[in-house]
Amino acid sequence: MNEETDDREHGVQPVDALMTEWGLGNHDLVDASTEQLTHKQVQRARHGRTLTLKMMQKVTRALNVAVWYRLKKTERETYFEYFHKHLFNYAKNHDPEFKDPNTDLMAAVNKRGGKIMDRGEQPEK
Repeated sequence: MNEETDDREHGVQPVDALMTEWGLGNHDLVDASTEQLTHKQVQRARHGRTLTLKMMQKVTRALNVAVWYRLKKTERETYFEYFHKHLFNYAKNHDPEFKDPNTDLMAAVNKRGGKIMDRGEQPEK
C-alpha cells in the first residue's frame, strides 16, 4: 500500500459500532435517507475511507433518521441526535471519550427487535 492510500484509510469508524449497537445495517441507512445515499457510500463510511464533510453529514442524517423511525413518539423527545464528530474519528472536534447518551433508548429498541415504529408517513385517503 502506498502512502497516499494510507492517508485515506482510517480503520473501522465509530459509525460502524453505533450501527451495530442500534441493530442497523447498510440498507437501513440507504432506505431512511432522503438524499441519494448508496450502499457503497455507507460501507466506505463504516470502514474508514476518508469522506468529505458533506458525505459525513449525509451519513449522519441518514443514521439519525433510521434510528428515529425505530423510536416511539415518547422516546423521540429524549433522543440525542448524533453529529458527524460522533461518528468519524477523523472529523474535526472528534472526542474519543464520547459517552453515548442514547444507551437506554438503544436497549429499548433492541428489546423490541429494532422494528420500525413510525415513518411519519401520512395514510392515503
